[in-house]
Amino acid sequence: MRPLFTFSVGLAFGLGLCLSGMTLPSKVLGFLDVAGAWDPSLAFVMGGAVAVGLVLFRLARSRLAPPPARIDRGLVAGSALFGIGWGLVGFCPGPALAALGVGEPKALAFVAAMIAGTLAHRLVAAPKAAVLGLDLARPRETCGA
Repeated sequence: MRPLFTFSVGLAFGLGLCLSGMTLPSKVLGFLDVAGAWDPSLAFVMGGAVAVGLVLFRLARSRLAPPPARIDRGLVAGSALFGIGWGLVGFCPGPALAALGVGEPKALAFVAAMIAGTLAHRLVAAPKAAVLGLDLARPRETCGA
């Protein structure tokens, strides 16, 4: 039952990304171009997503581990890299996977780079994680991650 539920939620998320235009880099870049031909429609999509997320995270609060209490260099650097990548190409991971599913050629390059970056991080972070006794193969269970 759980795989069917997971698939259904993923399918609904992907369809929502496609219908809202989040899989179109031009739409995302138009939203980020506040000094040019700004397209505010993505703000409404984000607002709807935040509203749904607030309700669902509130309902799931007891099942989630608390978020990390401090902001460290890795979090700031990762956030900056995410923002730079999003601004340069107009994709973030979820919409890129949805765009890949509908045959967007630019999404293939983005997803390949995303996978390469993930593997490179694991290679660089693995020695440090071993010293700290962390298991990189097991995903962290925190709010928002």
